[in-house]
Amino acid sequence: MRKIASFSVNHDKISEGIYISRIDGDITTYDMRFRKPNMGDYIDNITMHSLEHMFATYVRNSEIGQNIIYFGPMGCQTGFYLLVRDANNEEVLKTVKNVLESIIKHDGEIFGNTREECGNYRNLNLECAQLESKRYLSVLNSKKVDFKYE
Repeated sequence: MRKIASFSVNHDKISEGIYISRIDGDITTYDMRFRKPNMGDYIDNITMHSLEHMFATYVRNSEIGQNIIYFGPMGCQTGFYLLVRDANNEEVLKTVKNVLESIIKHDGEIFGNTREECGNYRNLNLECAQLESKRYLSVLNSKKVDFKYE
């Protein structure tokens, strides 16, 4: 059986950052790597779930919102995938940073936090999403982003 693209990258060489995982026609898949793989430091479920709710809502309401196909967690608990149609890398990076800032500054309820809106609505915590957003924004601001795996 043919290996899928995400399994063909050496995860021991991936560091925290944002990368282009693949391009399929007009859709670019970004690997938003919040944690270095295989290091034992994974994103816990409540943080991942909370960040998913917040980031997905903010990014779909951003300047590139009409081009967002999907935002969701990696099963390995080290980051998220962001799929964007007709992506401009610099615009995507700017939007990602703006979304993280919005989460950090968010004052109110987590989006989609009711029983009707979410299948595990009790497993959400805004502070967890804000702390992880601060952490990842610091990573993105601390290095030159070229969207290429090392």
